[in-house]
Parts: sequence; structure tokens; C-alpha cells
Amino acid sequence: MIPNLRTCARCIMDESAKDITFDEQGICNYCKGFEEKAAKHFAPSEEERLKRLNNLVASVKASSKGRKYDCIVGLSGGVDSSWSLVQAVKLGLKPLAVHMDSGWNSELAQNNIANLVRKLDVDLYTHVIDWPEIRGLMEAFFASDVIDVEVLYDNAMLAVNYRQARKHGLKFILAGTNIATEGVDIPKGWNWHKADRKNIVGISKRFGGPKLKTFPSIGTIDMVRYLTIHKIRWVSFLDYLNYRKEDALAVLQAEFGYKPYAYKHYESVFTRFYQGYLQPYKFGVDKRKPHLSSLIMGGEMTRSQALERAAGIAYPSEKEMEADRLYFIKKMGWTEEKFADYIARPEKQHTDYPSEAAFYEKLLNLYRRLNLRIGKVKHD
Repeated sequence: MIPNLRTCARCIMDESAKDITFDEQGICNYCKGFEEKAAKHFAPSEEERLKRLNNLVASVKASSKGRKYDCIVGLSGGVDSSWSLVQAVKLGLKPLAVHMDSGWNSELAQNNIANLVRKLDVDLYTHVIDWPEIRGLMEAFFASDVIDVEVLYDNAMLAVNYRQARKHGLKFILAGTNIATEGVDIPKGWNWHKADRKNIVGISKRFGGPKLKTFPSIGTIDMVRYLTIHKIRWVSFLDYLNYRKEDALAVLQAEFGYKPYAYKHYESVFTRFYQGYLQPYKFGVDKRKPHLSSLIMGGEMTRSQALERAAGIAYPSEKEMEADRLYFIKKMGWTEEKFADYIARPEKQHTDYPSEAAFYEKLLNLYRRLNLRIGKVKHD
């Protein structure tokens, strides 16, 4: 934690989030946002939760009669996506596990994925991104000095999952996205719109990066097409379950030989280095704060425990952090001078480059208004 920043009395979000506000009790707007999501999406009773879950499972099965698979489960190797796959199989579904290999997979993540798919006896589709192309795109993003280099990986992950759903005629992507571990929002300015293909293309063009040839990408119109024409639903599957991360981890360890990571999303070497080093040292951002705050709000961790976990560097040790830093420099073909220059340069905004984020927001707001009107007509 940075000294002298006012911190929420309930979670560990602080004034490093520029839009944070506090009420008279010192509770922040991020806590209230979590509560609003939970009230909206969590079932009010166990009976209602089971009803919603059974209805979802029935819809998934009915939408895929006669097909080899009935849904896609994106599998990163993290706890959330791994538990989604385990529960899908347990509920009698026939998922196709989909993994996107960005060239930065940790050996631990690969072993976790291999153990899961073997013991669950499910098929795994792995899309391996062409390394020279993704490396060139990364170089362009680093040259641009925008914060969310991981837009590249998240965008490709979305594209791969939707493409596989379309290829197999499936209507459901059961994702590990959830309120329990992600319900505290990432502050504005700490990341970027994940379906912003225009931003990727614009930054690459501006800084001499490659054209998108093999890189799987997705834009706003693609998202609209998948939703409205192909009727593919992205479902935050874990919100239908009584998801407790520590309980899930215990089962994964006992039954699947699963090995945990130090922090959320650390199954990728780059994500680990990006969140644990690049974001704190270049951008002054520590994503442990919203991640751990979600666990506080969900009752899985005390505030004192979260403060202790968020203290110091975002690595188990200085030695491991330095090992990742040297690995990053070597893999990217950088020099120490180039790395130091990148860290020292000031941040630029994604909106300094071409973007479709505003267009996406307009369409999203229109979609929400139409849904509200349709719902009102049905109930009048």
C-alpha cells in the first residue's frame, strides 16, 4: 500500500483509484458496487439458485441436441476457469475446453490444464498464437505506453472462444468470470475495453507493428454478430454456484493434483510480470487491491488478511520477481537500457490512438434500454 492514501474502512481499495469516494462511515463506492452486483445477480435463496442453475443446464443441453459438445468452457489454468470446467462436467454437460496459448504459459499452468482434462476426460482445443506476430504487437503496445498490454491476450481469448462456439454450433460459453472473486470493479484507467480491435490495429500501425494475419481478434461488430445473429451467450457460470474460491482450490488440489499460484491470474508468466512488476512500477497500479477486496466482500478473507497479502511486492520474493524480469527481457529481445527507458516513460491513454470503445458503449447502452423497454412491455 502507498503511504498516506486514504483506504476504505471495509475493503482495501484506496485513493490510487482516482474515482474512489467514501461515505460517512468510510465505506467506498467499490464496496457498494459489489453489493449492487450481488443483489442483482445472486439468487435470493438456495432454492432459487438451484432453480436458476437447473434451468441453465437444461437450456444448454436443449440447445445442442445431437452435437458432440454442448458448451464451451474457456480454460486458462486458473482456479475460476478450472472450477467452471469441473462443475460443468459434474452437472452432466459435455464441454469443449478451450485454451489460448499466448506463448507465455507457465509450466505450472500447463500441468494443471493437462491434469484437469485428462481426469475429467474432456476434449481440449488449444489455439497457439504465432509468436513473431504477437511479439510484434506487444512491441507496438510497449512503444505506445498505454497501460493495458493485456488487451492483446484478452481480445484473442474472446475471439478464440466465440469462434469455437460458432464452429461447433454452440450457444453457450460458460466462463469463469464471476462476482465472488471479481465483483469489485477494476478502477477506470487501470485497464481497457477488451473487444477494442480498432485500438490494437491502430497502435500496431502507429508503431510499425504487424498487420493482423493469424492473430485472432474481435471487435464491437463481431460481438454484436455473435450475440444477435448466432445467439451465443457468454455466461458467468460461477455466479450460478455457491462458489467459494478456497473450497474450490482444496478440491482441485485433492482430486486433480492442482498447484496454486501466488495471486489471481498468475498462471501466465507475462500476466504475472505485467501485474506484479510493470503495472506497479510504471503505472502505479496494484491489481491485488480489487482482487483481494472482492474476497473480503464475499466473506472469504478478512480485511486484515487482505492488507497483509497486499503488503510489499506482488511476488513471493525479490528473487522470483527478478527472475521474471530477466526472462521477460530475454524473451522480448530487449536490453537493460530499453527496459529502463520503458519504465521511465510517462503513461499515454488508449484514447490517444484509434479506438472503438465509445462506439461499444453507445451500442451497449442502447441494448440495455431496449431490454428494459421489452421487459416493461411484457410486465404491463
